Amino acid sequence: MTIAPILLALTLPVLAADSPAASAAPDAPKIGAFDPAALDRTAQPCQDFYQFACGGWVKSHPIPPDQSRWGRFNELAERNKLVLRGILETAAAGPKKDPVDQRLGALWGACMNEYDSDSKGAAPIKGELADIDGLTSSSQLPALLARLHSEGVSAGFSFDSDQDYKDSSKVIAEFDQGGLGLPDRDYYFKTDPKSERLRRLYVWHVAKVFGLLGDDVQKAAAEAKTVMDLETELARVSQDRVTRRDPDNVYHRMTLDQFSSQAPGFDWGAYLAATGAPESPWLNVVSTGFASGFATLASTRPLDDWKTYLRWHAVAAASPWLSQEFVDEAFDFGGRTLTGAKQLKPRWKRCVELADGLIGHDLGRRYVEQNFGAEGKARTTQLIDALDASLRQDLKSVSWMSKRTRAKALEKLAAMTRKIGGPDKWRDYEGVVISSSDLIGSIHSAQAYEVRRRLNKIGKPVDRSEWDMTPPTVNAYYDPQLNDINFPAGILQPPFFDRAGDQAFNLGAIGVVIGHEMTHGFDDQGRKFDAQGNLSDWWTPEDAKKFEEKSQCLVDQYGSYEAVPGVKLNGKLTLGENTADNGGVRLATMSLSALEKSKAVAPGLVDGFTPEQRLYLGFAQVWCSNQTEESARLLAQVDPHSAPHWRVIGPLSNTPEFAKAFSCKPGDAMVPAKTCRVW
Repeated sequence: MTIAPILLALTLPVLAADSPAASAAPDAPKIGAFDPAALDRTAQPCQDFYQFACGGWVKSHPIPPDQSRWGRFNELAERNKLVLRGILETAAAGPKKDPVDQRLGALWGACMNEYDSDSKGAAPIKGELADIDGLTSSSQLPALLARLHSEGVSAGFSFDSDQDYKDSSKVIAEFDQGGLGLPDRDYYFKTDPKSERLRRLYVWHVAKVFGLLGDDVQKAAAEAKTVMDLETELARVSQDRVTRRDPDNVYHRMTLDQFSSQAPGFDWGAYLAATGAPESPWLNVVSTGFASGFATLASTRPLDDWKTYLRWHAVAAASPWLSQEFVDEAFDFGGRTLTGAKQLKPRWKRCVELADGLIGHDLGRRYVEQNFGAEGKARTTQLIDALDASLRQDLKSVSWMSKRTRAKALEKLAAMTRKIGGPDKWRDYEGVVISSSDLIGSIHSAQAYEVRRRLNKIGKPVDRSEWDMTPPTVNAYYDPQLNDINFPAGILQPPFFDRAGDQAFNLGAIGVVIGHEMTHGFDDQGRKFDAQGNLSDWWTPEDAKKFEEKSQCLVDQYGSYEAVPGVKLNGKLTLGENTADNGGVRLATMSLSALEKSKAVAPGLVDGFTPEQRLYLGFAQVWCSNQTEESARLLAQVDPHSAPHWRVIGPLSNTPEFAKAFSCKPGDAMVPAKTCRVW
């Protein structure tokens, strides 16, 4: 099951100053919580509160050339990168007695040595390419795919472990769709001019990468067409994103024999054996249509087509870490064309991101030691307790819910657990070999560890203490199968959370995030899981119908908003996040009075604003942002979250207490005639 986060993841040469010994990381800048300079005091809060809260920030914070969007999330993420860079440089420069620092230092040294990467060209993946070229029979395809998957190559399909949807105490194997090079299946079929142009540019990009491998122009063009044709066939049998939002559409538990009989043409047993995964009586085939479609393609498409396709995906996965011409080409399409970024990120930033992705528990351990303490956890807990009480009150008082469903909802809330800061037990990365002279080999070793770690969970009891985000991450999530809310230390920093700051602003910023994640337990996806995390219908038919009617109001409301002119948000795709945003604002609003009574919130005016006004300003200002048109278009198609402007306008226009706090009147833009409320 996909977790529900609050958010939502190469052309200029890197200068010599980015080499590990050339310069130390600058001090991370201090980021404030509420920013008076971010306001646009010429705007009317009752007409466009986003402009009032963020207009000054938007004007004074253009998108950096190495970014496709820039907001306060990004500001904090960039600050965290500087902190992490300091940790990595210290590990690389100091004595390496601790295995954690050994791994961190060696990976940093290997990654920052761009000269070594440039000198090797595509040589680091010659073994993968040779194995692909050596295929002589389709019967060898399962074992080869298993190897490629273990090295981080997303080809054909995906294989993983997951909680059994209907027995949340157990972990089973899981097959799912995958293998596309474009961001989403719909990119292969849209007929508007921009989509058709993007497909042409993708084919040209694939051909250029084949050219970098040494193929002549004619051969590279033919290979690129083969890749596009095969990926289009995979996309044709893939589920769309809205379909996948319904848990009932992505759970099909069966035995391996049943799976093999439903998807003949590919030796699933041979693939499973090659992964080394433990035997399991059950597996979840997320998309049965994709599984049978893939198996048919595996047995009917010429082997040479598959070799071309696999060759492309192998080099695409490695391109960001090969020589500069591969790096540049990867950025030109993946960054410039898809998202509108103007410039390649400095190598040090990419290396920080790589370390967080590969050995994030090593890096996160050091981050938590430096940036999160007992006081931060205590103040976060205070906010969670207040929001929990508000949600309990809300569930008890909603008029449309029957007694039976209400009791189950309260039972689920009581069972909801919380994780704050970072894990109690850190991963040991046993068997990971990081060499300062072998970047691709180090990447493959860390990726193989992660694949092995996840597959080894099959058949074992669920570890409910596990984290799905690394501690430095600027994000948060609710896991419906664990029924828990998770807040990494990376987001428990200003502007979301100021340990020494006013709790009214904190309540609007991190408090709404907390309420957002709690509400996910009762959105259109989360409501289908019970208190223990089992996929279970605990609603009466009448209550389910009322819920869907109230949810449709949000579908219609957000479906009327435009991400960019001519491109509207998908109200069904974004329903869960919009429900959570609205719920988060309501719960924070309900919690304010309790925090005022406990004297956790400063009374009277602060920076000229009342506690109520500070709450809504704290909420709005975390969404201050700019983004390229390309990024906005892409996210409108693939992101289950609404655009930042509408994440502010939508919930606040549904909140009567907001209108009262800023003396808004009926007829003002922020006080529509029709409002929506689920929770």
